[in-house]
Amino acid sequence: DVQVFLPTDPPYTWMMAKMWYNLADASYHQSLTHLGYTHLIMEGVCVSFHRNLSQSHPLFKLLAPHFLYLIAINTRGLELLVAPNGWVDKTMNIGIKGMFNLIARGLNRWRMDVHGTLPEDLKKRGVYCLNGKILPGYFFRDDALLLYDAIKNYVTKYINLYYDSPEKIEKDWEIQNFGRELTLSREEGGCGLLGVPFDGKFDKPEQLIMVFTSIIYTCSVAHASTNFPQYDEYAFPPNYPASMNGVPPKDKSSLTEADILSTLPDKKTTLDVMTVTKILSDRGTKSLGDFEVQYIFDPDAKRIVQEFREELREISKTIKRRNEHRNPKYEWLDPEVVPNSISI
Repeated sequence: DVQVFLPTDPPYTWMMAKMWYNLADASYHQSLTHLGYTHLIMEGVCVSFHRNLSQSHPLFKLLAPHFLYLIAINTRGLELLVAPNGWVDKTMNIGIKGMFNLIARGLNRWRMDVHGTLPEDLKKRGVYCLNGKILPGYFFRDDALLLYDAIKNYVTKYINLYYDSPEKIEKDWEIQNFGRELTLSREEGGCGLLGVPFDGKFDKPEQLIMVFTSIIYTCSVAHASTNFPQYDEYAFPPNYPASMNGVPPKDKSSLTEADILSTLPDKKTTLDVMTVTKILSDRGTKSLGDFEVQYIFDPDAKRIVQEFREELREISKTIKRRNEHRNPKYEWLDPEVVPNSISI
């Protein structure tokens, strides 16, 4: 039988159960929520994007700022963090073998029309809500929906500017090739993505809007929300441990503070976790909408970009007002904090 632990259990027993649960959650977070569902999925999309869209294509200009430094940071991360005997092996119970196993399983179930589309993801998990009455205090949801809607509004205006009929989409062989590779299996050189509208055979602006909104959202908002809080969460091991000694409690026997301390990682491991998560929590690139490289020069498209920036400024004001009444504050999705791309 599975033992269910409750807040009414002995204090240190309840604390131990929560720590082991958070260890499992941290393993899932680093493997899938962070690495798999942002860095790795978007690397495949980035490669396909560069392979199929010319630099003069209007949708190349739309997406290019959101892939800045992605392949570079993934290369360094795989070399230093997720290599044999690297940071993951030294600081996480799951290790790279367990992490890659979890990633492989997760990538085979990720769907662009669900996991990559925020409102649908929230609905699937039963927490979609615009008034905060379902799961109050879920600040990620409340702020991320503002940003998702702004990105979708931006993408909608931009795509409608260039594709005013289905025929233009159907005859755009660059976009058709891009869509084909998004759904082509990984064994055949594609991204192997599920949930791409019409299996990538795009024939409606709405399909492009969904796909490009998902990509920009994932590279900016989704990654920011999973990456930048890392130091705050992981640096104090009892809060969100990446590794623990021993085994989870099997019954409700009363535990002691010494039992808790015996499960914690040693000083060196703790320092390694603190150092790397602090580095990963720093931002070295510009904020969402403030692009490092300007690709868009079409006057009508530039106007759309400016409208996007203005909407982001209003969202920033809204989130700052919200944080005046939050304890603790949730600042990770203020547009001033969210970068354009997965660059760290």
